[in-house]
Amino acid sequence: MFNKLFGKKKITEEWVTPLSGKLIAIEEVPDPTFSIKLMGDGVAIVPSEGKVVSPVDGEIIQLFPTKHAIGIKSENGIEILIHIGLETVSLNGEPFETYIKTNDKVKAGQLLVSFNLEQINVEAASTITPIVITNEDKIDNLSKQDSREVSAGKTAIVSYEVKK
Repeated sequence: MFNKLFGKKKITEEWVTPLSGKLIAIEEVPDPTFSIKLMGDGVAIVPSEGKVVSPVDGEIIQLFPTKHAIGIKSENGIEILIHIGLETVSLNGEPFETYIKTNDKVKAGQLLVSFNLEQINVEAASTITPIVITNEDKIDNLSKQDSREVSAGKTAIVSYEVKK
């Protein structure tokens, strides 16, 4: 009632999946940094192809020099980390090609990075790609889809209310 009386409207934000493949719970990631949510809550994808698209409209706030991870700030200020594979920093950017740079504005579904999935499968610990919210204190009512096959840029996988 308070929100209706004083015109405060809750903003709900939703992600499309940044990769095609199998959506899994963050707790299933075989790396405790992600599975116990040290970086934040979210989901993970076991990718079926080597393309990463933006899950939201927003801005690139970080592109790691090794190209294995991207930080995006949504239009509503929510910070999202996409970490391509596990222990991929040691590949020194070799299997990755980026199509964006820091401070670029992006749209949901826009291609950010392509990568050699087979090379990561052979040379890194895993292809599993965690996608986490790094400023969880700015959201309420996080809702995550259950494990299933998802299509990059098409399948909605996460939603939440943005605190104002």
